[in-house]
Amino acid sequence: MDLPHLLILGEVLFDLFPDGPRLGGAPFNVAWHLAGLGDTPHFISRIGDDTNGARIRQQMTAHQMIPDGIQTDSDHPTGQVVISMEGADHTFKILPDQAYDHLQSAPVLASITAISPTLVYFGTLALRAEPSRSTILAAVEAVGANDGICFLDINLRQDCWTGNTLELALAHAAVVKLNDDELATLARLHGWQGNQAALLHTLQTHYALTGICLTRGADGAMWLDRSGLVETPAPSVTVVDTVGAGDALSAVLIHGLLHGWTMSVTLTRAVAFAARICAERGACPEDDSFYIDILSGWQAADQ
Repeated sequence: MDLPHLLILGEVLFDLFPDGPRLGGAPFNVAWHLAGLGDTPHFISRIGDDTNGARIRQQMTAHQMIPDGIQTDSDHPTGQVVISMEGADHTFKILPDQAYDHLQSAPVLASITAISPTLVYFGTLALRAEPSRSTILAAVEAVGANDGICFLDINLRQDCWTGNTLELALAHAAVVKLNDDELATLARLHGWQGNQAALLHTLQTHYALTGICLTRGADGAMWLDRSGLVETPAPSVTVVDTVGAGDALSAVLIHGLLHGWTMSVTLTRAVAFAARICAERGACPEDDSFYIDILSGWQAADQ
């Protein structure tokens, strides 16, 4: 089958771990995984005219990702996040006013016209500032107007979101992925009550969503759509770090949605893939054998 056109919008940055920098940013991680799984994501972001920006282009090319959607900014640096580790857990310090906060709309809208995306992925972090917020929301609206799937990844990082921005994002979404803390935050904002399943039903109804994925860490994940609720436990792994686990799950969820997998299969594979990422250092494996092994396992299971 012809692969659908996938548009991935948002931040690309370097996660500054204590033992050195690694590529990151939720949208970039999702695009990286999709490319590793054989899809053809069109990734759009903005980087600085600096050494880190050059490294991003080089690593994208090495991973067979086309860097045509990367804008270059001579006034703002390539994004960085300082990560502090406490065992397998981590905390973030997201630096302000980075190149990805200044995404320009004209080339983004031109890309939509050129590729007619079947799905657009966007997250809340890159909506924190103008002009990226207006650029991304206009792009998502354009894809949705052509019946594309609008996939929102909620990432409520400290000082990087407001209730108004969150409402704008949800108003543009058809499918939403969030974690249990983020679901609890939404419930507090709206005064909703109930267990997680009840809150997902309320969220779905309130925003007229076609699907919601709730990630629950070591407890796996839930998916809710109009057909009902699907739950999947997480496999046991030796955790190195949890950076990018949710992004890994999003990538396989998108892959499964667009390749016609059942939700039971999709969610099981997405949770297992996220667990595999937790057994790696950093969010984006650079060794292609990682993805070859995953794909081989899926192909064997499908036979």
